Amino acid sequence: MTWQKAVLQAASFETPTARTLTFDVPDWPGHLPGQHVDVRLTAEDGYTAQRSYSIASASGLSITVQRLDDGEVSPFLTDIYDIGQPVELRGPIGGWFVWRPTDPAPVQLIAGGSGIVPLMAMIRSRAEHGVRTPFRLLYSVRTPQDVIYADELRQRARDDRGLDVEYVYTRVRGSRIGVADVNTHAWPADFAPAVYVCGPTGFVETVADIMVALGHDARGIKTERFG
Repeated sequence: MTWQKAVLQAASFETPTARTLTFDVPDWPGHLPGQHVDVRLTAEDGYTAQRSYSIASASGLSITVQRLDDGEVSPFLTDIYDIGQPVELRGPIGGWFVWRPTDPAPVQLIAGGSGIVPLMAMIRSRAEHGVRTPFRLLYSVRTPQDVIYADELRQRARDDRGLDVEYVYTRVRGSRIGVADVNTHAWPADFAPAVYVCGPTGFVETVADIMVALGHDARGIKTERFG
């Protein structure tokens, strides 16, 4: 897989610390929702740094970057990187944590923080392809102000038939996502849903364990973790 040049075409902030970047990539081959790309930056002195970012879009190429205050790459992408500037990309990458619009099983998405990004690509792909596969999203985030894609999720929950969205605001209530949340808002095990869980490592492991404890087949639970 080779690196290719891309140019920043558009950018917008989803929250004060999360920015969506849309690229113009000549000959972009397309991707499946759930895949990611590698981004490589090169400084004037030749120093390079690269990071992997989940694809946020159903078509074209957009990523959403969450700024890490001690990060090497994310502060540049969220605060400095400007329209028309170049970057190197490699992808799309990944073939396991993906959803295909032809898959018939109901879908359970569970996101922690910026783990919403690849799951949002799945939600957008569902709408773009006009399928009515039942989707549920359970989104764990610190506060309502930290919700990435807040306006779009609100609109889609209202207008996209068959999509249900529920939130767990962990800092507001003072506790993390737990068995009661998953048992109440996720598809039951006897529905045999395709489950996608994305977020920080501890979050993903906790949720996957809860799903198994509630009777879900571990083979039907796909996870993507970071941090």
